[in-house]
Formats: sequence, structure tokens, C-alpha cells
Amino acid sequence: MDLTGTRVAVLVEQKYEELEVWYPVYRLREAGAEVVLVGPKAGETYPSKLGYPAKADASAADVPADWFAAVVIPGGFAPDYIRRSEPMLKLVRDALAAGKPVAAICHGTGFHSIKDDMTNAGATFVDEPVVADRNVITSRKPDDLPAFMTALMKAIKQKT
Repeated sequence: MDLTGTRVAVLVEQKYEELEVWYPVYRLREAGAEVVLVGPKAGETYPSKLGYPAKADASAADVPADWFAAVVIPGGFAPDYIRRSEPMLKLVRDALAAGKPVAAICHGTGFHSIKDDMTNAGATFVDEPVVADRNVITSRKPDDLPAFMTALMKAIKQKT
């Protein structure tokens, strides 16, 4: 699928799940998209759960949602840090409000260990490899990445 001319934000924070950042990054780049790693601070390096570095190209405070065709939220423990950053939350909220695809995987949403938390918060937990609800795309775990990326790339193509 050709995504030439599109730009996608992949959020990074410490203790991210390696596959859930790098698999989307490389799949999107292979399709021609410009991928921007967005963290709390531009130029800061964020280690994965295993210490693999991801250097933020941009700060969430400095990039508006309208710069991007979509936003990817990885799992691991990164979402626990992302949710503490108001600029990161604003970027995601603004992308959602603009109808842009927002794709989250694992602890970004839907991993079985947080099922009760999600249900108690009013969510409906669906045990499927990928679920698309309007512009929100979610998956459960790294094994779901092929279906996750297929759904995300299709949603980006439909919006551009």
C-alpha cells in the first residue's frame, strides 16, 4: 500500500515494547510514509523495556495533530508514562477530534491484564486481533501486529 506523502506520529516514552514501536515504524516507512517519533522532549532518547533506544524527533508540545495523518500509541509500560504528559495527551485528543486514525496496541489499550480496568471504566473488551471503531484502531499484543498494521494503513489511505 502506497502511503507516500503522508506523515505518521509514533509516540515514544520509556519502557516501550520494542516490536510495537519498530514494526509500525518500518512498515510505514516501507509504504512511503514519513514517520516522526514523538516524545515528551525532542532529541531525548527513550529506552525500551530491554533498553533499546528510540530518539524522539519531535516534542509533543511542538507538533500539532494536523501535521499527521495518524498517531500510533505503542504498548509496554510507555502508556503509563504517556498518560502523565499533557502535551502527549493533547496530541492524541486533537487527532481523535479531527477524525484521524489513532492506533493503540497492548497496554496502549486492550491487553488482557488490563481488561478489568477497561471494563470498570465503561469500555467493552473484545478479544480480537484488531478492532476498528470509527477512527480508533486497537490490538491486544505483538502477535496482532500484522492485522494492526493492515487496519492502520487502510484507515490512513481512506483518510488521505
